[in-house]
Amino acid sequence: MEYRNLNDDELISYIQENDEEAYNIMYKKYEPLINSIASKMIKLIPNSGLETSDLKQEGRLGLTYAIKNFNSSKETSFFTYAKMCIERKIISCVISSKRLKHKILNESISVDFKYDDEEHNMLEYLFEDNSSNPETRLFDYEQEKQLIQQTKSKLTDFELQVFELKLSGFSYKEIANILDKEAKTIDNAIQRIKNKFKEIIKNNY
Repeated sequence: MEYRNLNDDELISYIQENDEEAYNIMYKKYEPLINSIASKMIKLIPNSGLETSDLKQEGRLGLTYAIKNFNSSKETSFFTYAKMCIERKIISCVISSKRLKHKILNESISVDFKYDDEEHNMLEYLFEDNSSNPETRLFDYEQEKQLIQQTKSKLTDFELQVFELKLSGFSYKEIANILDKEAKTIDNAIQRIKNKFKEIIKNNY
């Protein structure tokens, strides 16, 4: 059979039957897309310590996830789903790299992420007393982690991507470039995140 003439859905059906040739064809078919996304992303993160090959490998993992989890009964095409999975996997790699460089802020809210009138940031809100007592700091850190998790649970997929990137220290402009969105779209997402954050604060703290 000439697999190269098959569409994505047909290839997926053969892959589900453990057809290795169909699997290889799918990877070759999506290799240009993975390379394109990785090449674009690496230009946005200079001095990150990452290589284009690192991002390409993450992109392949994203494609593997897409192949294993694609649901043909949904309206989304495999191409759309695969592209989303590839981009998310590469972005997750970028986020991990950024956090590794700023380990002290790992799982923490960025100091420049403002939550209300832009005069106070989230850390200032949580650590108002600035106590140097280790026990108090541990409690504050645990409280902060809980707040972050609660916030994440309220976000859409897109808002979560924006939130993760912002927590990792990326600027609005960098986030817009990474997600290939207009700056206004990112700003709107940030505003929604802030509102959800404030609602959690209001209900729990």
